[in-house]
Amino acid sequence: MKCVSNFRMLATIFMMTTYNLCSADTILPPVNISSLVIASTITSSTPTGELPKKYTETVTSESGDKVSFEMAFIPGGEFVMGSPNNETGRKDNEGPQHAVRLEPFYLCTTETTFELFQVYYEETVQEERDETAKEKDVDAITGPSPIYGDPTMGMGGGTHPAIAMTWHNAMTFCRWLSMKTGKKYRLPTEAEWEYAARAGTKTAYFFGDDPKQLAAYAWFQDDSDETTHEAAKKKPNPWGLYDMLGNVLEWVYDFYGPTAYAETVKKSPALNPKGPKEGKVHVARGGAWDTPAEDLRCAARAFEEDWWRFQDPQYPKSKWWFPQMGFIGFRVARSFEPAESEPRK
Repeated sequence: MKCVSNFRMLATIFMMTTYNLCSADTILPPVNISSLVIASTITSSTPTGELPKKYTETVTSESGDKVSFEMAFIPGGEFVMGSPNNETGRKDNEGPQHAVRLEPFYLCTTETTFELFQVYYEETVQEERDETAKEKDVDAITGPSPIYGDPTMGMGGGTHPAIAMTWHNAMTFCRWLSMKTGKKYRLPTEAEWEYAARAGTKTAYFFGDDPKQLAAYAWFQDDSDETTHEAAKKKPNPWGLYDMLGNVLEWVYDFYGPTAYAETVKKSPALNPKGPKEGKVHVARGGAWDTPAEDLRCAARAFEEDWWRFQDPQYPKSKWWFPQMGFIGFRVARSFEPAESEPRK
């Protein structure tokens, strides 16, 4: 996968494509899966009215294959978001630091796997590209356009993370999963992501400030062999979350703004912030298999860049895929509903 890593460095110089400004209130096209729900089943180990600190959701595909994922309860609380001025590797967009207060929520213990994403893809994939499928019924386009070639990019399927989907595609997956399960799955906000990654710590990494310990917790530039790896093969953070650092970058809900924190600090402590109301691109967190150690810090921020679409030959560019960009994925979150019981300790 060295070609992908090299391409990431070169493409920033040659990339000339841009794309449209959008709003935080952008409405995604409906996902029509009413007939699919009948053909597929969803089961959960969650007892009615009583949620444990973790629960397992199992999706059964139309072919009868079962795919499970685990959701961890993240307690509500307050933390300081961003990095101090003296943190090694700090970027300007990581400040100013500001207090954030969050309500409890659930977060998947792993990044969304290829096997789970494949169920979504097979049940919702379009037969044609968006531009050739000017549907009379808005529900006719229910999911991503077809992907050509190997969707794993030679990195492996199964429990390897799903890769190369756009933010729009990840959001549509969450809507599909919500409709399938009856639970409101979504992308975590940037504040939720950093809060969960830190897991109550205040250091550069959740295990301390020494990057020499990274190899025990993350697949990154120094130990990945330039490829993704199966989920949960490294040690988790203190809250039981795997691969929060490394393996693949993870989409979050927020639009990116280089001065967004300067606005948020005015509301400190900010309650459940969701980033700028509008923007051009979205934030991705956690670093990837080709990321250097300093960019795996809990406060490090990344965002969609123009060169991510450089290898897309389509015009206009696909709103579903980043061809050959095998470093971007996501994990799902779920709000803690007020009607639910607090998990037992």
